[in-house]
Amino acid sequence: MKDRACQLCGRVTKRGTTEHHLIPRTCHANKWFKKRFSREVMRTTVSLCRACHGAIHDLIPDEKELGRDFNTLDKLLAHSAIEKFVEWVKKQK
Repeated sequence: MKDRACQLCGRVTKRGTTEHHLIPRTCHANKWFKKRFSREVMRTTVSLCRACHGAIHDLIPDEKELGRDFNTLDKLLAHSAIEKFVEWVKKQK
């Protein structure tokens, strides 16, 4: 989406933002996730610039781990590699 700031790094880029599911869609049918999270929570998304969105999936490629352990913005920022990436990307144009 154009003119929206990334919820991780705060940048507004020409390419806009993409929606990141805090619990990946591939996990929505999984019994473990269905027991622990409501539909509303599983549908929760955040707006991320393409750089941050790509970094999350590169640094945490296991979607179950992503949904289980990194399902909030605070938890994502607590991941040391993501935190370092966000600090670096904030300095980029």
